[in-house]
Amino acid sequence: MSNSAMQSVEDGAQASRRARLSTLARAPEAELLALWSSWLGDRADPAHEVLRPPEIGTVMVRGRAGATGAPFNLGEMTVTRAAVRLPDGAVGHGHVQGRSKRAALVAALIDALSEAGQAEALDAAILAPLRRQAEAVRSGRAARAAATKVEFFTMVRGDNA
Repeated sequence: MSNSAMQSVEDGAQASRRARLSTLARAPEAELLALWSSWLGDRADPAHEVLRPPEIGTVMVRGRAGATGAPFNLGEMTVTRAAVRLPDGAVGHGHVQGRSKRAALVAALIDALSEAGQAEALDAAILAPLRRQAEAVRSGRAARAAATKVEFFTMVRGDNA
């Protein structure tokens, strides 16, 4: 395999992981935990070593005026992060909005299991439903915003000619 082909495969894997971590980070805690429990069934969490126990902190959220202006600090947001290692050596990281230590640990486990070869099963059972829910929320928000849109027009008076 050539260097450019190998780089392309690595870029695809990195983009896939980035998308997975983004989906998990934005997922509502209740939905994430319910989907995880459903996927596990009667099984316990997979064997893992905690590399970074779940810890709560804050991050600075940046914004842009009109989505194109100069960036500015919007404010801080609470996040929780964790990292785990599976017995086969796969490492997973999880960051979630809010203060849920369990959700951060679950996100890290999903990431690690995906890196260990279970990406397709986890995508179908957990990530795809989370993406669909996020899209439904975005669509609903866009529909509510569109309902408030005002169309302005100018009428030409006949005596201004």
